Amino acid sequence: MRRILVVGGGYAGFYTAWRLEKKLRRGEAEVVVVDPRPYMTYQPFLPEVVAGSVEARHAAVSLRRNLRHTKLVAGMVTGISHADKSVTIRPAQGPEYTMTYDVIAVTAGAVTRTFAVPGVAERAIGMKHVEEAVAIRDRLFTAFDEAAGLEPGPRRRKLLTVTFVGGGFSGVEGFAELLSLARALLKKYPELSESDLAFHLVEASGRILPEVSDKPGAWVVKLLEKRGAVVHLNTTMQSADDGHVVLSDGTEFDSELIVWTAGNAATRLLRNHTDLPHNERGLVQVRADLRIGTDTEVIQDAWAAGDDAAVPDLASPTKGAYTVPNAQNAVRQGKRLAKNLLRSLRGKEPKNYVHHSLGVIATLGLGTGIFQYRGIVIKGLLAWLMHRGYHVLAVPTWDRKMRVLAIWLVAFFYGRDIVSLASVQSPREAFATEAKEATLTATRQG
Repeated sequence: MRRILVVGGGYAGFYTAWRLEKKLRRGEAEVVVVDPRPYMTYQPFLPEVVAGSVEARHAAVSLRRNLRHTKLVAGMVTGISHADKSVTIRPAQGPEYTMTYDVIAVTAGAVTRTFAVPGVAERAIGMKHVEEAVAIRDRLFTAFDEAAGLEPGPRRRKLLTVTFVGGGFSGVEGFAELLSLARALLKKYPELSESDLAFHLVEASGRILPEVSDKPGAWVVKLLEKRGAVVHLNTTMQSADDGHVVLSDGTEFDSELIVWTAGNAATRLLRNHTDLPHNERGLVQVRADLRIGTDTEVIQDAWAAGDDAAVPDLASPTKGAYTVPNAQNAVRQGKRLAKNLLRSLRGKEPKNYVHHSLGVIATLGLGTGIFQYRGIVIKGLLAWLMHRGYHVLAVPTWDRKMRVLAIWLVAFFYGRDIVSLASVQSPREAFATEAKEATLTATRQG
């Protein structure tokens, strides 16, 4: 059988393999997915994981449970040599090894774009994976618990100061949801008040939410400011050493929690460790039919889709535009890639990827959202309900749909769960402390 190697198990990779499983004939091809994580993250749910409105596991779709006829390799592809059709894989355990393939589908996704800002590597946390969303939520809960036992002052102020860098959809949704959660938590902490909270959103451009038009974007800024947040536009972070934030507009403050959501960048694999063609941003150069190459040259048996691919946007009126790296495109490109792979295997010509946007929608905290489709803008509760309705339908598998609906139903009657499980990040600490104490006691008695 021919081997189809899918690099990455995110949106595009998962849907490519999922569709291939359903449509491949017996013995027609073997599908292999290589990814260091055993699940696909449903990223639109991460802001609600941050806010405690969705359980962490419900935002993760198990690869092994749903890709039953696909060979799954737990590891990271560190090099692609298409000249000899092989990849280098770094497994979770053991030395690196090579794997050959007949056809490759590069769906490695993107990484968070970072800059050499002092203190960011040591203090900040991203919001691209489930683990990060859980850590953000737990750090806020822990900060509230610690601040409640302190007198008003610099230390308490720092604990309750949150900074988000990046005003795209991921940053604004996460920021708004965490702000909504923090304001709700004040009801459970009579020792604290709204004046103790400080939320800062830092955006390098002159506006947030670039996918919506100017007026809806300005409305979101006013909404956040009305809730007590400070939005710094045309501003960058200069440093964050030891949590002391210095901004380019001259603002300085101490912040315990710094979340970095300043856009996407190509992975190091695609920038430095492949002979496949890529553009100046490091993205794989892709034709409209998702084959790697250009209008005049095709790289045989090489395909790409998702956030790591520069896919021409045939639905855009702007010549030379590429598809936006979002969930809508990644899912649909994955489905089209699977169909085109099947067409290619069976001697047919692949079809171009064309997708007309269904609009953009964002959650802005419990009960508030914004939706825009061309000139139609919907704000408030209706947009929030539309957001939840769309994403519960879009998340793959009925298992996840039912679990998410159940959590939302319980929260409607009993509210969000506010238990912090920050100790999960160091589960042996309590046991290790007791074991050391026991050893010291035994030594003294001996």
